[in-house]
Amino acid sequence: MPHMAKHGFVVALLLILLAGGTEAFRICAFNAQRLTSAKMAKKPVMDTLVQILARCDIMVLQEVVDSSQKTVSLLLNSSRNYSFLNSSLLGRSTYKEKYVYIYRSDKTQILNSYQYNDTGDLFAREPFVAQFALPSKILPSVVLVPLHTAPKDVEKELNALYDVFLDVSQRWQIEDVILLGDFNADCASLTKKRLNSLLLRTKAGFHWVISDGEDTTVRASTNCTYDRIVVHGQGCQTLLRAAAPFNFPRSFELTEKEALSISDHYPVEIELSQAAQAIQPLSLAMLLLLSLSLFQLGQRA
Repeated sequence: MPHMAKHGFVVALLLILLAGGTEAFRICAFNAQRLTSAKMAKKPVMDTLVQILARCDIMVLQEVVDSSQKTVSLLLNSSRNYSFLNSSLLGRSTYKEKYVYIYRSDKTQILNSYQYNDTGDLFAREPFVAQFALPSKILPSVVLVPLHTAPKDVEKELNALYDVFLDVSQRWQIEDVILLGDFNADCASLTKKRLNSLLLRTKAGFHWVISDGEDTTVRASTNCTYDRIVVHGQGCQTLLRAAAPFNFPRSFELTEKEALSISDHYPVEIELSQAAQAIQPLSLAMLLLLSLSLFQLGQRA
């Protein structure tokens, strides 16, 4: 390799190494299927949930059925550097559940949050909206809007979710919004024709990043894309790296029975790249490494 080519290669390599934020920032949503403190007390359940949580910088848990904070506290006792924020218990009957955000407090912070004012009672469990700071110059913050729909009202609730988006964007003057959760948006709950007529499908700017053909269910007997992530905004689009269900039974080598003791859903995940961060200033060690590399190349020329 010619001397100048080697020189350029070393410099490019060092600059790549010095670029900040090369890791992805991962946001997850997981219907943990009636998660209670009694369920968390079972060690295999706890251990698996901790492993799932460890993958995520922000986790939105659904179906947390606990009037106290005990369930989440048990989970966080095994997971350092996490904080949480939860909604009130939501539901129209005696059965109620809450949304819980669990997030790495060393990588993000909650800037704002509010419970959507569902004056028309369109939602069984109205979204609990939160705005998070992100370690990115392109996308300094993002709003998460979780929803766990009632299977019999999927179409109505998902169309009402568009109104929640409008409320959020007007309230905080922000376009970068991620709608996510167990939408029940497939199989018997929502036909393909009705799915494609949703406002979140026909209005411009919304991108359904979990493909319609993806299976988000644990049971081998089902193949449904119930759990979804929908992104809106240029910042989200620019930094979008990947989105997929996380097949935890396969990754953790669990039988179907073992997996179902955790949940009958897979988590869904979205990864946002941080590679667009500004290059960090050269440290003394890096300057010495660069100088040594160039010196060695000069000696060999």
